[in-house]
Amino acid sequence: MKWIKIIALVFGSILLLLAGLWFLLVAKSPTQSISLENYYAYDKKLPLKDSIRQILDTTDFTLSYVTFRSVHNQQVTSLLSIPKTGQPPYPAVILMHGVGDRKTVDYVEAGNTLLTRAGYAVLRLDTHNHGDRKIDDYDFDLKKGLKYWTRNTITQTVFDLQRAVDFLETQPAIDTSKIGYYGISLGGIIGTIFCGLDERIKAPVIAIAGGSLHLLFGKDALDQEVQDYVSVIDPINFVEKIAPRPLLMINAENDEVIPPITSKLLFQQAKAPKEIIWYPTTHKTVPLERVYQDGIDWFDKYLKDED
Repeated sequence: MKWIKIIALVFGSILLLLAGLWFLLVAKSPTQSISLENYYAYDKKLPLKDSIRQILDTTDFTLSYVTFRSVHNQQVTSLLSIPKTGQPPYPAVILMHGVGDRKTVDYVEAGNTLLTRAGYAVLRLDTHNHGDRKIDDYDFDLKKGLKYWTRNTITQTVFDLQRAVDFLETQPAIDTSKIGYYGISLGGIIGTIFCGLDERIKAPVIAIAGGSLHLLFGKDALDQEVQDYVSVIDPINFVEKIAPRPLLMINAENDEVIPPITSKLLFQQAKAPKEIIWYPTTHKTVPLERVYQDGIDWFDKYLKDED
């Protein structure tokens, strides 16, 4: 009888221990952080409610004004260029501008011309709260002011870019197995996140951008609150997911906007196949035509010739 009581006591203690462990796990689970990939998940079945209106017909391409519905009921404004060289369906490139600019800024117009002449369809978007989408006149600043508004501008555009691919998939003139991305400055930062998440982008080109955004906070770089704040918008957390798709980075050795160390860290974190090109210039003096030609050569190699 004594042994039966001892066994019952031990067995009961084990059950209590297991119950306690189970309670701790269950109680803790609601506070666990969502994965970075799931943060940008969305319902692909949401209707695009897209609108396409041709506005220009040039010797090199036709140009249409396009709108479509994105996540959070946002209407995205964009321009779609279809080249006149070659035959459809065409490989396509999503082309994105930098902070404070718009889809029709001069350097994006230049890229559109060069890419369409090379035989690529081009879709260029207004970043959230830029261009035709601008509603609020707040300063874009990660470190002070309305920093969460700034972060939301980035995250919303990542959603918008995924919806942009959804739109391209509805277009018979586009070869959706051959979609590339060319992002400049902020467009490169946002694009690294987007390309890491969306495997439909086959060949990303990231120009004058970087990662490890916490370094922008100086002495507070290692603060947990800072690291939590930048986690969902830091390209360093997404760039390795681009592989095995080929990544090209183009950077300026004397960049006064994007610290070169952040570009080097981003490239180091990326997995092969990858390549980086450095120009002995500042952020605003990179040789535009050469930089675009680097991207076209990349797309020619990995989009046009991937068959």
